[in-house]
Amino acid sequence: MTELTHKQAASWRDYYEMCKPRVVMLMILTSMVGMFLAVPGMVPLDILILGNLGIALVASSGAVVNHLIDRKVDAVMRRTINRPMPQGRVDPAQAAWFAAAIGVAGLLIMLIWVNALSAWLTLASFIGYAFIYTGYLKRATPQNIVIGGLSGAMPPLLGWAAVSGTIEPGALILVLIIFAWTPPHFWALAIYRKDEYAKTGIPMLPVTHGEHLTKVHIILYTIIMILVSVLPYLIGMSGPLYLLAALVLGFGFLFWALLLMFKPKQSTAMDTFRYSIVYLMVLFPVLLVDHYLFP
Repeated sequence: MTELTHKQAASWRDYYEMCKPRVVMLMILTSMVGMFLAVPGMVPLDILILGNLGIALVASSGAVVNHLIDRKVDAVMRRTINRPMPQGRVDPAQAAWFAAAIGVAGLLIMLIWVNALSAWLTLASFIGYAFIYTGYLKRATPQNIVIGGLSGAMPPLLGWAAVSGTIEPGALILVLIIFAWTPPHFWALAIYRKDEYAKTGIPMLPVTHGEHLTKVHIILYTIIMILVSVLPYLIGMSGPLYLLAALVLGFGFLFWALLLMFKPKQSTAMDTFRYSIVYLMVLFPVLLVDHYLFP
């Protein structure tokens, strides 16, 4: 199937959708937690607002580039066929200019009002996601999400660096948690959408190596994620509240991973994917609460 050619008028909602707002909001949640964990007290208000605005704009730019590069793939997948570009409401040139405008704006905000380190790290994350992952790795290897996942794991470090101007072990541990979380999170969705991915020619692990091996990988990475998630407690970065939450949430994730392997239903893969989002949305706020309850 080729890209749809009929032209419809684009609205602001089309540009908003291309920014993947729900994904960006989750990234900003983790970047905000990184900011607060970088200091014992309150984050300076200007850094909190401008830093997250800059990160959000650059992340949104990467999302638009993802829509741009994947527009022909999106046209053959049921979950993406109604996106603005496959439907012809936004053409490639418009998308490219929009991505450039918001990306440059975000970087300038960080360079001028935050600090250079966080700006360059944000740029590196953008390049990693938009071009290295989307443009190359996604189509080159079944381990695409593992290798490319580092870019999506960067927001806590970006937030931390925005406040402190440094790269510190605590920030890298937060990155490592999301890095370990990403493969089981995305592979669960890939299993659910396996037939659609097969049509696109993208070598997702369930397509190239089968569901069984993918489920084994999900279990292994979930175990790694649980082990990594207790590191903040082990290095004295967090207290008992976070440790309890990390273990309960982590073993909840493992429960879904084992259910997916041994007693799957038609909805289990998607349920596992949904739980993975809840996992991250709860784990990082608990880490933040713990930071102030057990300083």
